[in-house]
Amino acid sequence: MIHALLSSDERRPLAFYLAMEEYLACNYEGDYFFMWQVDPTVIIGRCQNPFTEVNIDFCREKGIDICRRRSGGGCVYADRNNIMISAVNSAGGTFESRFSDFCSQVAGQLRALGLDARATGRNDICIGERKVSGNAFYCLPEAAPDGSDRNILHGTMLFDADPDTMVRAITPSRAKLTAKGVDSVRSHITTVKEHLPVLGIGEFKRSMASALCDSEQMMTPADIAAIESIAARYMSQEWIHGRYTADSAVRRTRIEGVGEFAVTVGLRPAAAPGDPPLIENVVLQGDFFPLCDPGENLLDRLRGVAMTREAVAATIADTDPETVIAGLTREALLSLIISG
Repeated sequence: MIHALLSSDERRPLAFYLAMEEYLACNYEGDYFFMWQVDPTVIIGRCQNPFTEVNIDFCREKGIDICRRRSGGGCVYADRNNIMISAVNSAGGTFESRFSDFCSQVAGQLRALGLDARATGRNDICIGERKVSGNAFYCLPEAAPDGSDRNILHGTMLFDADPDTMVRAITPSRAKLTAKGVDSVRSHITTVKEHLPVLGIGEFKRSMASALCDSEQMMTPADIAAIESIAARYMSQEWIHGRYTADSAVRRTRIEGVGEFAVTVGLRPAAAPGDPPLIENVVLQGDFFPLCDPGENLLDRLRGVAMTREAVAATIADTDPETVIAGLTREALLSLIISG
């Protein structure tokens, strides 16, 4: 991989680094890697509702930024002691295999430092039984200069942590914590510093880059200007808050190995009395991994369909939900829409 570097240690908003991933994917060929740190920020997944995942009042009081990324997965808190890791590569094999390879590479470097680290679950890296890194990914179809698909993979690395602020800034559901067998965020996480107290953050970053990269590339002033232009989109309130409101999430359920879902099904009356209502729209929120836009590629076809198990099943019979949301089967999708 090529280590992408910035010429200064200037503090930049998180949106800049999300834009840098996208810029590298669309303008350069080859595999890239870089690490970054930000002032206190909460990052929500592509399909998450900030009003249910983030303690917005606390973040405003403490000056903590809120940003939305393009990948799926859950809500995370980052500050200057949390190293963020980004990788860009060309598509090859399945999304899941490239994602797994990335997590395994990062875990392998932690083991090289003497830590009992392993990639586990669908997106975590643990030291022992506690999480030190959470990761996510998405694909940009035909984005490379040669027209090929590009993958963006990124994650957190808890070098050190402020657990009190972390716990208060984000509001993960009780279902998620119970599914992982813990009673609190504090008992679920660990840090590199806890296990390697004499290792400095700079030394850790150098060891990670040395292990994963074989060359370097400095971003030019023209690169940075282009990245900043892309970053403006990530900073818009329309992108951060989207179509979500404080009361937009309703029924919640968790599918093991896929993620947590908050399901909203909008209905309108049927044309004839006594007929079942018709589906107006279906909105899925949660920490699952969308492989493309769920509405455009799957859910929009349900508009106008009768709200019955048979009608919905017939409508999605020729679809493959796993190409839209990682791990989601047709039967699981049916159960999300038609509860009970």
